[in-house]
Amino acid sequence: GLAPMVDMPENELLKKVIKETYERNAVVGAVCHGPVSLLNVKLSNGTYLVNGKNITSFTDEEERGYAIADVPFLLETALTKQGAKFHAAAVWSDHSIADGNLVTGQNPASAKGVAEKMIVILESSKK
Repeated sequence: GLAPMVDMPENELLKKVIKETYERNAVVGAVCHGPVSLLNVKLSNGTYLVNGKNITSFTDEEERGYAIADVPFLLETALTKQGAKFHAAAVWSDHSIADGNLVTGQNPASAKGVAEKMIVILESSKK
């Protein structure tokens, strides 16, 4: 949904939980507009969590064809401004990326792929 675009970018508790989760090498995953929660998360070394990471989310192109009037900013643009290496597939197609313990999906069609990638990471960490 679109509510995260308003509620999540500046939520300090959420930023703290994501930072701590990521820094202890636990899996962090987000789909569609969910990667908005990764914005403004600064790691202990002062860099943005998304800086240099391969990431996807709802794309600017998808937003323009869906709900541009209802969002305060374009998520793809915001992620790239914080240094994310953004990867997009065709509009509304299944597309997910794992970069270390960070897993992201482009849109609702990507939820299953994100879950599957997270399971692989979790299972490999048990070995």
